[in-house]
Amino acid sequence: MVFLTLSSWIRNRGPDRYWKVQEVLKHARHFRGRKNRCYGLALRVVRRAFVYATAGRTLKKRNMRTLWITRIAAASREHGLKYPILIHNLTKTNVQLNRRVISDLAITEPRSFLSLAKLARARQQEGFRGALGDGKEPSGVFSRVVLLQ
Repeated sequence: MVFLTLSSWIRNRGPDRYWKVQEVLKHARHFRGRKNRCYGLALRVVRRAFVYATAGRTLKKRNMRTLWITRIAAASREHGLKYPILIHNLTKTNVQLNRRVISDLAITEPRSFLSLAKLARARQQEGFRGALGDGKEPSGVFSRVVLLQ
């Protein structure tokens, strides 16, 4: 196609415009009324739908984390531990499992979860013994008491 004048060249939008419109209408096919046929209306509702979809992905992540925490809390209660105590003591013992994996273990492998709960309980007992102390300084630790003797 040869354009003899600049005005004719500007008015012709070419095939790109057609495919752009079709792409928007493709995403609007399931809407009711004119929103799935008229480009101007479809453009607005498709943009809005994409914004809601982005927010929905964030909410989905949040909901899944809440679900995992609920499952872990229920499983830890069976073994006599509260959820925050279990998670705190697992991180203290350098167990680097995220909440999704721990939740899956609680559901599919209860024995593995039991061993994690026992590990957390042992760490908790060590912490209690360390807090109470036996009155002696650990070897290799210098304090004012050791220096004054």
